Amino acid sequence: MRFVNDNGALVFYRKGEMGRIEAWGENSLRVRTTMQGKFTGNVWALTEEVNKTGAKVSIDLEDHWVGDGTIDKKEIATIQNGRIKATVNFAGVITFYKDDKKVLREYYRCYDGTLSRSSRCLKIVSREWKGIIGGSEYSLNMKFESNPGEKIFGMGQYQQEDLDLKGCVLELAQRNSQISVPFAVSSYGYGFLWNNPAVGKVSFAKNYTEWIARSTKELDYWITVGDTPKDILANYTNATGHAKIFPEDLMGLWQCKLRYRTQDEVLTVARHYKKEGIKIDQIVIDFFHWPVQGDWKFDKTYWPDPKAMVDELHEMGIKVMVSVWPSVDRRSENFYPMMEQGLLIRTERGAEQTYDYQGDCVEIDVFNPETRKYVWEVCKKNYYDLGIDAFWLDNSEPDYGVYDFDNYRYCDGPALAISNMYPQMYSRIFHDEMEQLGKPFVNLLRCAWAGSQKYNNVVWSGDVPSTFEAFREQLQCGLNMGLAGIPWWTTDIGGFMTDDVDDPDFRQLLIRWFQFAVYSAVLRMHGDRGPYNIPPLDDRNYGGGYLKTGQPNELWSYGEDNYRIMKKYYDIRISMHDYIKSLYEEASQNGSPLIRTMFYEFPEDEKCWELTDQYMFGSRYLVAPILYLNQFERSVYLPSGKWKLTSTGEIFTGSTTVNVKAPIDYMPVFERV
Repeated sequence: MRFVNDNGALVFYRKGEMGRIEAWGENSLRVRTTMQGKFTGNVWALTEEVNKTGAKVSIDLEDHWVGDGTIDKKEIATIQNGRIKATVNFAGVITFYKDDKKVLREYYRCYDGTLSRSSRCLKIVSREWKGIIGGSEYSLNMKFESNPGEKIFGMGQYQQEDLDLKGCVLELAQRNSQISVPFAVSSYGYGFLWNNPAVGKVSFAKNYTEWIARSTKELDYWITVGDTPKDILANYTNATGHAKIFPEDLMGLWQCKLRYRTQDEVLTVARHYKKEGIKIDQIVIDFFHWPVQGDWKFDKTYWPDPKAMVDELHEMGIKVMVSVWPSVDRRSENFYPMMEQGLLIRTERGAEQTYDYQGDCVEIDVFNPETRKYVWEVCKKNYYDLGIDAFWLDNSEPDYGVYDFDNYRYCDGPALAISNMYPQMYSRIFHDEMEQLGKPFVNLLRCAWAGSQKYNNVVWSGDVPSTFEAFREQLQCGLNMGLAGIPWWTTDIGGFMTDDVDDPDFRQLLIRWFQFAVYSAVLRMHGDRGPYNIPPLDDRNYGGGYLKTGQPNELWSYGEDNYRIMKKYYDIRISMHDYIKSLYEEASQNGSPLIRTMFYEFPEDEKCWELTDQYMFGSRYLVAPILYLNQFERSVYLPSGKWKLTSTGEIFTGSTTVNVKAPIDYMPVFERV
């Protein structure tokens, strides 16, 4: 083992592996190792200029047990940056400390005359590299010791009810409704970023934590410490990027359905809202308004004058968003030009097809700057120049026909090595150009990666079922997305997939979901509403008229009683405008999500670390959503302080659990006083 102090960075060499640990922001360290003799230079998620801090490096000797009962001296190196310290022993094992208290240690079970006298013949090392035959990449298995009693949160969005991820196995891959954002917040007072976009897996097991990258050239992770989750998230945001200030005129209602088929349908809905006296901030035009996928333009048959439509909507104070997919049908006017120029994803074997919904499609290679330029120029001409305000970047994982990641390749490398960054690069087709034009904007995406918060993305939870089970899952999805640094997160109100809009159980779900959405970042009506008994507009197998449409999905579409409840909660949303604005400002400043786990606001309260069915909307409102069918009361834990129940005005003293009535027109909310 050889150590070098490289101007305040700790560099080490052992058995062909080179490692580097350096200060990377306040109380934070970046760790990289490689078997290739040099680093790639990729920053991945660590894109920001961080505060320069003076790390202290020392190289000393320590006692170690040789095996025959004697003691020998071996080098040990230490790097300290503020409150975080890392030591590297002569076997290359790294241990991290917060204020000299161990918080994380690499796992090592190999006889080297070091560390534990138990299990030393297992030949398990902390960083296991295996060369991929015929390629320059390696598979990487990185293990850490498991901390007793530790709780782990963040990591993005996984469709499960577990908020605490300890004991969970998570695929590091992007899928429809699954979002890998590999930043974890630990109850031990540290945050950990797996700064690697490779497809893989993480297991937060009881015996050890294991990170796997199926194809990579280097290990790269970042670790920070802080007293509270808020401190940890602030450090993370400083390193990976801050969300912008959210446009004030988009904090109300977004109206959407699957799908408005014509510009007359869009205008009819907008005029009805105006007649009802309900201001909608944005109306969304969903998929297959185009001739075929990849044309990225309106089908003139059903959208004869989109600019006139946009102008009228703008006069009503409504912004307009259109759906853009990354898939290009072979019938598209853009397919062969893009294929010839190498702007589409390549397959390693078999057919060139990567996506098969409603056509034979290949998806765009967003890692290629020429692809990004091509797509933006088409969308600018056919949408933005007509006055379209924003883009709904659907299928942004991308949604492969089959998730065989080892069969796809981008211009920057194999999908196995970088595919988790696809949604972020997809968003940058639009963000990077629109930002230069100077007009405030927010785009909507179905997926994200670490650092996506800086690219003006609202992320929604994907095509989830219209069930109370899915609703419960969305709550933890949103809370963990916030702890992974994505503060602008939303859902399809009522879930996406509904068989029968007249089902009273669904309508109850819709109301409970709407109530929850009012106390979230974005209030957005959307869904695919059955039954599918509305005939198509024509009998072609392409174009804007042939595909199905769902039942109406406006506030008044579900009967007078439900309309009254949703209008009541719409008014609550509008009344909170200034408060919601302040939450978006805080998100921009320090990364705080709008919907927060209870322990985010009350980290000293041990019970708050156990709660999974209630949350804080900012620091003022405690929200207790109704998550089960025919549930009309529920218990709510109130942390210390004074709390006012919004239905009655009754004041409660905290550090107690109370039972609250929840009739269909009320979701329990307490205001901090």
